[in-house]
Amino acid sequence: QVQLVESGGGLVQAGGSLRLSCAASGRTFSVYAMGWFRQAPGKEREFVAAFSWSDGSTYYADSVKGRFVIDRDTDSAKITVVLQMNGLKPEDTAVYYCAAGRSPIPQNYWGQGTQVTVSS
Repeated sequence: QVQLVESGGGLVQAGGSLRLSCAASGRTFSVYAMGWFRQAPGKEREFVAAFSWSDGSTYYADSVKGRFVIDRDTDSAKITVVLQMNGLKPEDTAVYYCAAGRSPIPQNYWGQGTQVTVSS
């Protein structure tokens, strides 16, 4: 099993920035990619961004391209990815879930979720 621990999130005004972090532990040798999904009230969970450990490739949803950046955290001793969110909009409000797994858009393991609220 792989355990994912998220940190960051919170309340910010529109146009502001937040940084989410996700650290993986356990059987991390099975993790080829990590990423983020989000779920707003009354909506389905949707993909946000992903990072592949094998070659550093990144993937983004069209709605966040140019505003969000996903990268590895080189300062961490653990396998950690960070999601830097800039230019936040009220429609970015959601619970953000860290995911990890064996495909470029990973969905094998999930974190508990962290709330991001953007006020207008």
